[in-house]
Amino acid sequence: MTTQKNTDTFRTVGRRKTAAARVRIVQGSGAIIINNRPLENYFTVDIWQQRVRMPLQITGKEKNFDISVRVAGGGLSAQATAVRHGIARALINWNPDLRPALKAEGFLTRDPRAKERKKPGRYKARRGHQWRKR
Repeated sequence: MTTQKNTDTFRTVGRRKTAAARVRIVQGSGAIIINNRPLENYFTVDIWQQRVRMPLQITGKEKNFDISVRVAGGGLSAQATAVRHGIARALINWNPDLRPALKAEGFLTRDPRAKERKKPGRYKARRGHQWRKR
C-alpha cells in the first residue's frame, strides 16, 4: 500500500513477520527517526542499524533524505527488516530507476515466513505427545 500526499514526501509500508513499519521520506540531511527516537537509540545493535541503512548505502543516498518511521509488532530484528523493506519501497517511489539495484539485493521482497500456528492435540505446531511404554 503506497500513498503520496505531496510531491516531496513519499510514504510506504514495509513488513516482516508480524512487524509493520510505516515509512515517510523527505528530502533532507540524512536523519533517521524511528518511533520518535534516533536510529542509534532505537536499534542498539550495530547489525540492525546496518540493516536499516542498507538501501540508502546501495543507492548512495545516505545524506539525501530525512526518514521518519513508525514501527510496531514483532521483535527488534523483524522490525529492522520491516524498516529496510519500507525504505526500499519509498526510494522506488521517489526514483523508479533505483529498482534494479534494490531488487538485486533482495530489499523489495517481503519475507513471508511467519510462526506456524499451534494445532489441536499437539504441544506446539508440529510437536506431538511423547510416547511412553508404560
